[in-house]
Amino acid sequence: MTLLNTQLAAALMPTGKFRASINVGNPILARLDEAGNAAGVSVDLAVALAAELGLPLELHVFKSAGDSVAAVSQGQADFGFFAIDPIRAEHLAFTEPYVLIEGCYLVRDDSPLQANNEVDQAGLRVVVGQGSAYDLHLTRELKAATIIRSSTSPTVVDTFLAESADVAAGVKQQLEFDAGRFPGLRLLPGRFMEIRQAMGIPHRYGKEAGELLRQFVERAKASGLVADALERHGIVGATVAH
Repeated sequence: MTLLNTQLAAALMPTGKFRASINVGNPILARLDEAGNAAGVSVDLAVALAAELGLPLELHVFKSAGDSVAAVSQGQADFGFFAIDPIRAEHLAFTEPYVLIEGCYLVRDDSPLQANNEVDQAGLRVVVGQGSAYDLHLTRELKAATIIRSSTSPTVVDTFLAESADVAAGVKQQLEFDAGRFPGLRLLPGRFMEIRQAMGIPHRYGKEAGELLRQFVERAKASGLVADALERHGIVGATVAH
């Protein structure tokens, strides 16, 4: 157990509870189990961190990355599990990544698109999950295509079909799952981005708090905690960051 001084403990949990923001909109990180409780890699890491620090943990569960980030940025939670992005870094101090995930494109079987670099065309509509890491990335990168935002990442393909859009963008595993739900869809080969999943805490909590999370993530990777969590939850396609 890591011993905390009183000042740092107070900084980490201003409400008396160590509040973790959990995004169940990304199945690589977390999901709701049959009982409706959050479970997954990020939950395991939150539990391990709180146990190491001897702090009382409280999970705050959100259905989208945007809401999960906003909760920490706006003081509704103390730390969370997010993809690293420069816009988010304005408010959050990030650790190094603990997991790497692929961001991919999905199209209909009869789409003329065959490669990721063909997507940014005038007249093409690309559906993304609002506030997700790939939404932020593609908002910067796509110059000609039009972006349509679905409310959450798990609803991207539903919105893609309902809007008769040209491309759905998302986490590879979610798109593969949706391609199994709906016939006539395929993923474009390769990836358009590497999503670097990390832990984040508000800058206002101080450098010592950020360093504490950073060291925890490095230990979690080195000890096999992250790899074991991925295996235990049956996560395929995500890799432990080095």
